[in-house]
Amino acid sequence: MKHSNYPLFVRRDLDGFFALMIDNLVQLLLIVALCGLCGISADSDLLLQYILPGAALSILFGNVFYAWQAHQLAKRENRSDVCALPYGINTPSLLVYIFFVMVPVYQRTNSAEAAWQMGLLACFGSGVIEFAGAFIADRVRRVTPRAALLSTLAGIAIGFISMTFVLKIYQRPMIAMLPAAVVLLTLFSHKKLPVPIPGGLLAIIVGTICAWVLPEVIPQMLQGSPMSADAIKTAWGQSGWYPPHFAGGALWELLKQPGEWVGYMSVIFPMGLFNVIGSMQNIESAEAAGDSYPAKPAMMANGVGTIMASLLGSCFPTTIYIGHPGWKEMGSRAGYSTLNGIFFMLICLTGTTGVISKIIPLEAGVAIVLWIGMVITAQAFTASPGRHAPAVALGLFPAIAAWGATIMQGTLLVGGGKTLQDVLSTNLFTEVNGFLVHGLVVMERGFIFTCMILAAICACLIDGKYRAAALWSGIAALFAFLGLTSAYEVINNDIHFRLAFTADNVDGFTFHATGVGIGYLLFAATFLILGGYKDEPSLQEAEEPDPKPDVSH
Repeated sequence: MKHSNYPLFVRRDLDGFFALMIDNLVQLLLIVALCGLCGISADSDLLLQYILPGAALSILFGNVFYAWQAHQLAKRENRSDVCALPYGINTPSLLVYIFFVMVPVYQRTNSAEAAWQMGLLACFGSGVIEFAGAFIADRVRRVTPRAALLSTLAGIAIGFISMTFVLKIYQRPMIAMLPAAVVLLTLFSHKKLPVPIPGGLLAIIVGTICAWVLPEVIPQMLQGSPMSADAIKTAWGQSGWYPPHFAGGALWELLKQPGEWVGYMSVIFPMGLFNVIGSMQNIESAEAAGDSYPAKPAMMANGVGTIMASLLGSCFPTTIYIGHPGWKEMGSRAGYSTLNGIFFMLICLTGTTGVISKIIPLEAGVAIVLWIGMVITAQAFTASPGRHAPAVALGLFPAIAAWGATIMQGTLLVGGGKTLQDVLSTNLFTEVNGFLVHGLVVMERGFIFTCMILAAICACLIDGKYRAAALWSGIAALFAFLGLTSAYEVINNDIHFRLAFTADNVDGFTFHATGVGIGYLLFAATFLILGGYKDEPSLQEAEEPDPKPDVSH
């Protein structure tokens, strides 16, 4: 019988809590702001009585489950250094479902309730796909090179985590750079502070002080909206008691009208698959850091949490977060996860989400999330076999292209004038500062799949596994033919998936990825013909063993 002295809470859990809290708080603030595009105002019943409480209960469920799972792993392996999987609102799904599901429904019907119902269905569908994916996840992980799984996360970490938050630091340096210095000092050098508090908490404190003091001292250097007591009073006026409400009836009414929602499966289905792949990659990342969680129960809980969110009125899926190695490195265990779930349950059920955001500036804690992104990127190289470093590097490019396409799309949207549809309809070979616009969008569509497949092909070739490389190329071809990768449709500045066997939108520009699919089939033929039919380990593989995670304690 194994026993473990695994604690319910450690001091470093505070660091992990503030990192996860800031990240989740950003998602909630995005929900409040972007729901306004769907006619759901910040003081509406749909937001305060359904969406935020539903999100809070799903966050609580997942955080408590993953904390429990960490305790079970610690007990099974008799370790005290196990870190729980981080969990929260799924950012990509949040943005995609707002802009490509809920906003179009609102524009068509001018009904906030109709937009909300379609959001519920999108969330529910995502949860069902995630739950079903749990039954094949372990098998997929066994046959996929680690470099393929981790390089995808590294690409996302560079573009959508680290770059996003480092820009926030330089956008408001007088508030963000001092807490960033505290985070870098405490988390990189592990320097003990003269005061007995975690570095993450100290960063939040000094950043908040800067935000409140500097407007009176050097307002011209603040470069942003100053903190305001009046804003806190206004936000406090929306506080109250908002218990969760069951929304299954509204969801069921929409499900009975398939003609209303079948068209949106072109968005819901790919996003559900992306979430399955992303969860597998995050579980693999945790194993590389020394915490080996079984994928099936973790992903089942992930799916249940998202289904729960939809039934309680939230339109936004929850997911296992990227960044477990960062939380583990900063010394967090399971307590940070439980604390995060309780915190968001309290602020969402009491309507005080806005109050928190008016007291603590976002910039006070972004350096913690930046550090997590850097750890993820480094792990992709250090936890994969050294010979697979080129495969990891290759897998970064589609994610970087996705980041670039997002910036380009947003710039065109804000700037007005020519739309992306105008650019692509005129000339597919249009360049922007030397970068081909069409090529950028082709790599962006389904980039999670493309990252993983390209890295897997490269890793198999490095190891002399030519048939495996050909098989991955065949999978890539299938995904391109189906429209899960590379194919796209652009209407004005909105980029949509272009799934096979669906009618082209005559009002938009459509690209079928048939040529890309044929190219992947040529990959497969080349590997089989020139590489040979017999798989033989390469010399590098024979000389260099795979790295094993250090789980000593």
